[in-house]
Amino acid sequence: TQVHVLKEVADIAQEKLGVSCEVIDLVSILPWDRETVFQSVIKTGRCIVSHEAPYTGGFGAELAASIQEQCFLNLEAPVQRICGHDTPFPHIFEPFYLPDKWRCLEAIKKVTNF
Repeated sequence: TQVHVLKEVADIAQEKLGVSCEVIDLVSILPWDRETVFQSVIKTGRCIVSHEAPYTGGFGAELAASIQEQCFLNLEAPVQRICGHDTPFPHIFEPFYLPDKWRCLEAIKKVTNF
């Protein structure tokens, strides 16, 4: 799952970049744990939303909008979304479609160097 990828990326970021990351698994999207997410964003000043759905129309857009509305003055960098691509894909190409650890690591570099 994407959570396993993100936990691995958090370990890599700690080891290679000296950056500590919080990985939050929402478990459900309705209702979603707004308080935990908002507290993390207020604490860190940054947020990366990653999911396997397409970039456009995915639930990550709702998360990003809510985070921007509630935590705008605490953000040190724009909310980043690392999602599937906006294109249909055959299942055989799923490894190229889903967010991998390298795309997620680049997002971490982007928000920490903003």
